[in-house]
Amino acid sequence: MNQATAAISPDTSADTPIAPAGQEIPPTASISSTSAAPAKDTGVAYRVLGAISVSHLLNDMMQSVLLALYPVLKGNFSLSFAQIGVITLAFQFSSSLLQPLIGAFTDKRPKPYSLPIGMSFTLLGLLLLSQAWNFPSIVAAAALIGMGSSVFHPESSRVARMASAGQHGLAQSIFQVGGNIGSSLGPLLAALIIVPFGQGSVAWFSLAALAAIFILMRVSRWYGANLNTVRGRASLARVETGLTRSQVIGALCILLVLIFSKYFYLTGLNSYLTFYLIDRFGVSIQNAQYCLFVFLFAVAVGTVVGGPVGDRIGRKRVIWGSIVGAAPFALALPYANLFWTIALIFVIGLIIASAFSAILVYAQELVPGKTGMISGLFFGLAFGMAGIGAAALGSLADVTSIEFVYKVCSFLPLLGLAAFLLPERHGKT
Repeated sequence: MNQATAAISPDTSADTPIAPAGQEIPPTASISSTSAAPAKDTGVAYRVLGAISVSHLLNDMMQSVLLALYPVLKGNFSLSFAQIGVITLAFQFSSSLLQPLIGAFTDKRPKPYSLPIGMSFTLLGLLLLSQAWNFPSIVAAAALIGMGSSVFHPESSRVARMASAGQHGLAQSIFQVGGNIGSSLGPLLAALIIVPFGQGSVAWFSLAALAAIFILMRVSRWYGANLNTVRGRASLARVETGLTRSQVIGALCILLVLIFSKYFYLTGLNSYLTFYLIDRFGVSIQNAQYCLFVFLFAVAVGTVVGGPVGDRIGRKRVIWGSIVGAAPFALALPYANLFWTIALIFVIGLIIASAFSAILVYAQELVPGKTGMISGLFFGLAFGMAGIGAAALGSLADVTSIEFVYKVCSFLPLLGLAAFLLPERHGKT
């Protein structure tokens, strides 16, 4: 046994209770009230968090290639904005529909090697997208990429929590920032590779899927080896929240409203920012992709900040500050010139992105012991809201204009005021 394994292996003589003759100890009995202490003694598994963050980077980079490819696909196949929305809906719906189901299943029966298997769906989706010959084949490719995410996110979130040693906000931020950096790289790579070389060049991104599969194989081995250690049992421990069932349900409903506000607004920027800049300011497709990179990079920076700050000052403060704080800038965005549009989307991305890690960890703490289900629900809902928003906003843009859509969306961050209704937990905010 190597030193790393020995450091996190449970001392059965100290930690494991002895059952009376003829009786069986239930699974939860091994999680004692002091199980958090040895988990902290093991320390944060930064190498595992780094690996899962890099995998998230590659996963979301490949997903954002689909978004960045929209102008090319629109030109190649004469797609309407409504059809662009349907492509996004297929991607987001296949992910959001499966994520909570997979999360609930793996809460009871963890499947460490589902991570590389799920990434294989993304690999197939990219290859199909590179050779897509009509609108239905594009939709099918988007659905396959979404299926890969439906497996990746809940299980990876569980790995992040297991590796956190109690610093859940920090771990989620490290995990999330990989995805956000990947999302920001997608448009940049699309501008450098896909726009000059065409749809077929998407196949080169399948190499990133192969790299992610290799990394996730190693992560899966660590995940499987630690499921029954002190670290693994502590990450699944049930902790009393001090809230009644009705308070928990009410808090979850408020968090869902915040997810709606955040992702319905963000999908307007993610899916249609390039079209907005081209339509209003006459910028080229390539320069529009660079502007989208600025926004997505700001989202990545905001994500890094949100989790650790939530660990220090309380998740509730981060949640309402990040979402409501973006409102004045969002309201100003539709009336700004090109320079201030770029500046505003950077500030909006920076502020609003800090919320998701705090929202996710807050929800996990509301329903302890259900990390996979809650992560799948919230990741799935986030993707689902983005998909519905893309379809709805695309249809609205077809009958009105992109500028009108941005004016409507500018009011969405005001729904963040609902965060003030979130309850206190153990005297913390």
